[in-house]
Amino acid sequence: MAKDWTTIYKKYKGLWVALAEDEETVLGTGKTAREALALAKKRRIRRLFSPISLKNW
Repeated sequence: MAKDWTTIYKKYKGLWVALAEDEETVLGTGKTAREALALAKKRRIRRLFSPISLKNW
């Protein structure tokens, strides 16, 4: 089923976002995918989903 990322897009437009497995929980954000993942890891989040770019949406 498709996820509605409208709220995430509005809040994090132009950034990379690391999402949890539920594809709705934001674990980290940054100007690069590496920054988003680093922030998520810094918060000691272990179960990451793929980072997505909201730059060109």
